[in-house]
Amino acid sequence: MLTYTPTPIQEIEHPALAEAKLRLLIKREDLNHPVVTGNKWWKLKYNLKEAERLRKKTILTFGGAFSNHIYATAAAAHKLEMNCIGIIRGEENLPLNPTLAFASQMNMKLYYVDRETYRTKNSNAFLSHLKNTYGDFYLIPEGGSNSLAVKGIVEFSKLLGNDFDYLCCPVGTGGTLAGLIEGVPNEKQIIGFSSLKGGDFLKEEVESLLADYRALTNSSVEAEKNHLKSVYGKWEVEASYHHGGYGKVTKDLLFFLKEIEENTSIRFDPIYTGKMLFGIIDRAKKGMFNPGSTILAIHTGGLQGWMGINERYAKNLP
Repeated sequence: MLTYTPTPIQEIEHPALAEAKLRLLIKREDLNHPVVTGNKWWKLKYNLKEAERLRKKTILTFGGAFSNHIYATAAAAHKLEMNCIGIIRGEENLPLNPTLAFASQMNMKLYYVDRETYRTKNSNAFLSHLKNTYGDFYLIPEGGSNSLAVKGIVEFSKLLGNDFDYLCCPVGTGGTLAGLIEGVPNEKQIIGFSSLKGGDFLKEEVESLLADYRALTNSSVEAEKNHLKSVYGKWEVEASYHHGGYGKVTKDLLFFLKEIEENTSIRFDPIYTGKMLFGIIDRAKKGMFNPGSTILAIHTGGLQGWMGINERYAKNLP
C-alpha cells in the first residue's frame, strides 16, 4: 500500500478573521504524500485494496485533461505496479499538458473521448464498450468518488479531533464531503465549497454517495435520501465561490492566493482549495460564522493544478 505521512494542523491569521473573532485551522493533507496528495490518498486507499483483493491487474478511470484524480491514480498504479488506463474528456492535444505528460510517464495509457460521449461514461452501454475494448479492469469513477472512497474519508475524519465548530472542504465530485458528513459528529457544521457552477446537483451526488456507503457498511441507520439531512446533521454546499466554474479562475482569486502564500507560506491550489479559502474569508467578512468559533479547513492537495493554470493563463497571471 502507499505510504502515508501524518500531517499537522496549522493556524493561519487574516484581518477578516480577527475582525470576526474567528480562528482558522488548516489540516495540511497536501503534505501526506509526494504525489498522491490530499484527499486522493484516502479516496484511492480502499479502491486500490479492492482491486488487489479481486486480483485485478488494470485500473481504469476517468478525468479531464488537468485532473488531480488522473494525476494521482496514475502515480498510485505505477507505484503498485498495476496497469492503468485513463479515459480523458476531450480531444488529444500535443504536446501533452503537464498533468497528462506526468500520467503518461507513470505508464497510464491515455484514451480520449468527445464530451458528448464522456457524459455517458456511467451508462451500461459505454461500460460494456470499455470492457470489450480494454479487457478486464477495476473501475474507479471520475474523481475517485464511490462508497469505498467515502470509507477512506470517514477513516481520515477520525484524525481531525474535536477542536472546531465548522469543518470546510472543497467539493468536486462529492466523495470527500460525503465522508466528512458521515465521519464527523452531528453537532459540527460542515460546509463544502463547490468548484463548479451550481450546488443542487452536488447535494444529490453527496446524498447518493452517503446512501451507497450505508449500503456498503450494512448500517441500520435509515439512509433514504429524503432523511439524510436529519440523519447526518448540519451540512451544506456553498456554490457562490466557483470563480467562473470548474477549472476557471479570476484575477481576484489569483491575487488573493498570492497574498495568502506570502503571509502564511502555505500554497493553495486555484481549482479547489483556493476557492474554498476565498469563500471562508468572504463569509467571515459577511458575518456568516458565529463569533468566537473555530473553523477547520481541509487542504486537499492538488497543487499540480497550478501547472495547468500557468499553461492556460500565463499571460494573465499576476
